[in-house]
Amino acid sequence: MTTVTEAAGDARTRTPQPRGGLSRSVRDSLVVAKRNLIRMLRIPEVVLFGLIQPIMFVVLFSYVFGGSINVPGSGLSPSGYREFLMAGIFAQTVTFATAGAGAGIADDMHKGLIDRFRSLPMARGAVLTGRTLADLVQTALTLVVLALVAVIVGWRAHENLAKVLAGFVLLLLLGYAFSWIGALIGLTVRTPEAATSGGLIWLFPLTFISNAFVPVNGMPTVLQHIAEWNPFSATVQAARELFGNTNGKAVKSITGAWPMEHPVIASILWAVLIIVVFRTLAVRKYRSATT
Repeated sequence: MTTVTEAAGDARTRTPQPRGGLSRSVRDSLVVAKRNLIRMLRIPEVVLFGLIQPIMFVVLFSYVFGGSINVPGSGLSPSGYREFLMAGIFAQTVTFATAGAGAGIADDMHKGLIDRFRSLPMARGAVLTGRTLADLVQTALTLVVLALVAVIVGWRAHENLAKVLAGFVLLLLLGYAFSWIGALIGLTVRTPEAATSGGLIWLFPLTFISNAFVPVNGMPTVLQHIAEWNPFSATVQAARELFGNTNGKAVKSITGAWPMEHPVIASILWAVLIIVVFRTLAVRKYRSATT
């Protein structure tokens, strides 16, 4: 009887064994993501200001440039340009969130929050994964509002709901992939201000040397090749096809680039490649920065 009692006592006092590596990493990442989402809710102006810029782009591009840019297959039609434009605006919105992700991580580093996380028994990559997941949720909410604004100004999707949702999923996948680039920048620079600047400098040429706002056929030959192999362009073209915003009279690719001929597959491959490369680099930088 004594032996049985002692065994029961040992079972009650035994320290729980930690979960496996993957399950622990997922759990820790979700905890960090929840922390960042709560922080966003407590600072609503961050979300509000994040909505203003893309809404301004929608309105300005739709009414200022609509009817002035010749879209292949649609001519100078304002409605034709609006349908051509919206996938590009959506893609620009999810990629510009990269600067916010980098600034947030740089701010956590600057305030010493990363050191506090380091003192806890948690997976090393969970801090960055949780942050990028929280940014993904915020980006998804921004896309919902932006899509409503686009409908108000006259944009329409012409495919079924499944394809339209798939288009938005590809856009969010691109945004998530680019958030890892922002994470690496945030860990590399010393201040949040530098992270914001560093996160935007490379995004402007990436988004404007693309098929997002103007047709590629009007660009110089060298820029045509760059634009059609741009991962940003692949996602824009994929979203247009899934939204039904393409014109059958226009060719898919001016240069014969494979990503433009197979944009859905290309956008997925580009996103996975970016996530694998930059997540690896960001986690490695995180470990070296906190050791």
